[in-house]
Amino acid sequence: MSSQDEQFPAAAAPEPAAAAEEEGMTWWYRWLCRIAGVIGGMSCAFAGLWNCVTINPLNIAAGVWMMLNAFILFLCEAPFCCQFIEFANAVAARADRLRAWQKAAFYCGMAVFPVFLSLTLTTLFGNAIAFATGVLYGLSALGKKGDAISYARIHQQQKQMDEEKLTGTLEGQA
Repeated sequence: MSSQDEQFPAAAAPEPAAAAEEEGMTWWYRWLCRIAGVIGGMSCAFAGLWNCVTINPLNIAAGVWMMLNAFILFLCEAPFCCQFIEFANAVAARADRLRAWQKAAFYCGMAVFPVFLSLTLTTLFGNAIAFATGVLYGLSALGKKGDAISYARIHQQQKQMDEEKLTGTLEGQA
């Protein structure tokens, strides 16, 4: 047993599926977010490499940041792609415990930074799918949409309360 296994016991860590179920994320939406993260990582990696083939230092910095984004996306969303890295599973387990809004803010923030460094088509298109991954996680943080029956009940209750208040004020005036 390695020292990392002793630091992060499996019994204390909640299951990733259980954490996603707490937030109301369905299995297919969780897989959609993961697939978008992997595709976003590939997009960032290729565009970042292409961006580094220049003499402009800001383009090189944006390209290096994009490749770092790709590495982080692969590490968090598809740790099986990083089996040669010892801490990949620990980082992926910690990333799975994050709330959806935290992942959304992190992914969108790290996708916007290279665009601010160097506003080119390569950085825009390269980071678009990584940003979309953050948007998908952000949408899941909003929660499920309610059904029409629940909204009708709430509306009816509010209408009854308003009528009771109105009749109470009219009776109080008479």
